[in-house]
Amino acid sequence: MFNTRHSVFKARRLAAYTYPSRPSRSHKERANLSFLLVLMFFGVFGVIVLTEILMVDERGRGQGVLVRHGAPTRQRAADARPDYDEPYLPGDDYLQYVSMLQAGGGAPGDRAGVGLQGGAAGAGRHGAALPGAGAGAAGEQRVHPQAAANLTAKDGDWQIVSGTRFKFLVFSAFFDKRDGNRMIRVVGATKTRLPERVFCRYWYPEGQASGVKGAATDRSVTVPAKVKVIRENWNLKYSACFVLCLLKPNQTVPQSVSVVARLRVRPHNMLAVRQLERPAGAPALDPNSLAVCVKPLHFNYNRPVEMLEFLELNTMLGAEHFTFYNHTIGPQVSCILQDYAARGRVTLLPWHLNMASQREIRTEGLFAALNDCMYRNMNRHALVAQIDLDEYIVPRHNLTLPDLLQWLGKRLNIRTAGSFSFQNAFFYLQWPDDPLVDRHGLDSRLLTARKTTRRTKLHPHKQRSKYIARPELVVSRVDPGLDPHVEAGNHFVWEFLPGHGAINVHPSAAILHHYRVCEFGGDDCVKSSHVVDRTAHRYKDRLAAQVSKRWALLREDCRLGDLFVPPPGEEGAGAGASSQAPPPVPPPAPPLQQQGQGGQGGQGAPSGPAAAAEPNPAADPGEEPPAEPEAKQS
Repeated sequence: MFNTRHSVFKARRLAAYTYPSRPSRSHKERANLSFLLVLMFFGVFGVIVLTEILMVDERGRGQGVLVRHGAPTRQRAADARPDYDEPYLPGDDYLQYVSMLQAGGGAPGDRAGVGLQGGAAGAGRHGAALPGAGAGAAGEQRVHPQAAANLTAKDGDWQIVSGTRFKFLVFSAFFDKRDGNRMIRVVGATKTRLPERVFCRYWYPEGQASGVKGAATDRSVTVPAKVKVIRENWNLKYSACFVLCLLKPNQTVPQSVSVVARLRVRPHNMLAVRQLERPAGAPALDPNSLAVCVKPLHFNYNRPVEMLEFLELNTMLGAEHFTFYNHTIGPQVSCILQDYAARGRVTLLPWHLNMASQREIRTEGLFAALNDCMYRNMNRHALVAQIDLDEYIVPRHNLTLPDLLQWLGKRLNIRTAGSFSFQNAFFYLQWPDDPLVDRHGLDSRLLTARKTTRRTKLHPHKQRSKYIARPELVVSRVDPGLDPHVEAGNHFVWEFLPGHGAINVHPSAAILHHYRVCEFGGDDCVKSSHVVDRTAHRYKDRLAAQVSKRWALLREDCRLGDLFVPPPGEEGAGAGASSQAPPPVPPPAPPLQQQGQGGQGGQGAPSGPAAAAEPNPAADPGEEPPAEPEAKQS
């Protein structure tokens, strides 16, 4: 009986058990297909990575006949207008240049490097003489074409570098011999990643010796250049850059320079070389002289009242000179700037950069402008402020910015300071106008008088901050024997010469007043905590009188019309303002924070002495203290 039941139970258990079936053919095919897709994915991914690393587009430039869009296209000579779709042979001239050095044993620019001087016989790719490169003019023209007769040296004007595959433009050139290096520094714009190889061609006046042995009668000397891309570029296709060209210790500074991509292509740019040193016989540099740099003016900027307010208020703050770059400006602002330029107060440079703003290069190539302005004012002014038209660096216990820096010098060791950073405060235009401003007076037209409500919270240093730099002390990086230089950023200086750093000025001493609409659109910004800050009102009456005076003088020539006084109620109250009694303002923190010296100024936490004592207006007799801010809570 027991055996029978056990047999039945065993039979049922075996019947319920499902044996694993052997995989079918369709299952195998699906597995193989999945494995193949995975392999294909990793293969495509690997090709993309190799393309990014090795830049196949840079290496894949063929020679001779090139098939493009299904049709054969032959190599054509470069003309004045850059055609960036043309095939380009980057290695041809460079290999020729290297072989010339190997054959002659000369350094760049030496006579042994045959074919580099304008009047020299040329060497072939392997050191042999090029066909027709004898003592005749035809041979010289073939190896080293001279500049066109109508090409003259310019200072501060965008010019193309012909013969490159991608856009390459140059703007200005400076002779720089700091730290024992002698070089020509060219400000330009080119491809951000793996910029193309170029050469510098130095031009000398007829009969002037170049200082190179055996090249006394040559009018030009060509040397290889190093391209250094300026690092603030948003990873866009093009970026501002420096083109660095070395000079030998005994080599004469050229009168002008051309940047060429190929030795046999006639140059289509020529830049006058500016000296960074003060002119001979000029008085010593005033340590309090201040210049202001403004990024390119665009969108047909034409706000004459705001322009006059910017010029005159910054003059009251101590500025002696302004540098502007004209991308597109309106007729009234153009007339005003031309008047100031005629009086030596303004330098206005054309800014016609053939690169799409925000799609190819950041904001009209502003970093080329900022760095050009820094070098252009070096040893002309001891201090250079980098600000926008809607920004003002306003001291709280001093009337001028040079006085502020002297005041800081009594409390801190600023001898090694390469720049002074100021925190940003937003004065949103959506907030209501100040009730103390006479709506029927001229000060109702002044932005700094009307808008006195600002955000309570300030941006930290290096975020929205602006700075005053000492150009001769701001040195970004020293590559051995090649590259000491200033590199100005938008909100801070990137690096400093070892032993130098940035001073982070505490807001109790000065802040950056930034007048603008809400940065993210809409009106939500007015809901943030805010205070009333009338520090700028100390300049209100004098500023209104000076703007009115200049307006009257320029009214007819610039067709300015009347200074419009808005009727009562036309400019309605802004949103979100509170009418409650303001609470007291908490006492400020220690006045200054000093950044660690040396190394990169763009990164790193502040270190060193915390700073000085609390700013006290009584410590500086004769200085008018500002009105205390009135706090408002939303």
